Amino acid sequence: MPEPEEPAAGTAEPSLEEQIAAYQREFQDLDPQVEKVVSALQRLNRRMNVAYGRQTATLGMSNAEWEVLKALVVSGAPYRMGPGELAKHLGLTPAAMTHRIDRMANEGLVTRERDETNRVRVIVELTHEGREKWLEAMRLATVFEEDLLQDFSGEERRILGDALTRLLRRVEDAQPDAEGRLSDLD
Repeated sequence: MPEPEEPAAGTAEPSLEEQIAAYQREFQDLDPQVEKVVSALQRLNRRMNVAYGRQTATLGMSNAEWEVLKALVVSGAPYRMGPGELAKHLGLTPAAMTHRIDRMANEGLVTRERDETNRVRVIVELTHEGREKWLEAMRLATVFEEDLLQDFSGEERRILGDALTRLLRRVEDAQPDAEGRLSDLD
């Protein structure tokens, strides 16, 4: 079910229960339990993105830059990828990826050089400064995430992680091309 419009400035977002009641009023076939799970996940995702954005801003970078650093780190040493690979991984257009890489290269977070074996190909590589920024962002995120899950026991965390992973797999199986942003949703 689509998420409702963002509330106007100064107005409170309705509670999940109020939102579901409004949906049920307009669409009687709605399963309120399903809608509560989906709406809670959407709100949680939005709020976590805001929290992470505030953390990365304290480090002088954006969530978008964090995503590039994360992709390079996950790729493994020597933390290098082509711009096309990065764009596909992040669901960006090549032009958007080029703009992001330009900004990050100017900030010293990545380098961009021609591939010695294929002079047409460009390689983006994580710098020492970029890796340090990534590590500091991870330290901040770890504190936030531990606080977020503080009320859950180890077993509850495992169960929640398993349940969310099953949901993720179902979406990935049903929408295998939806890895990043879809062009029709940009």
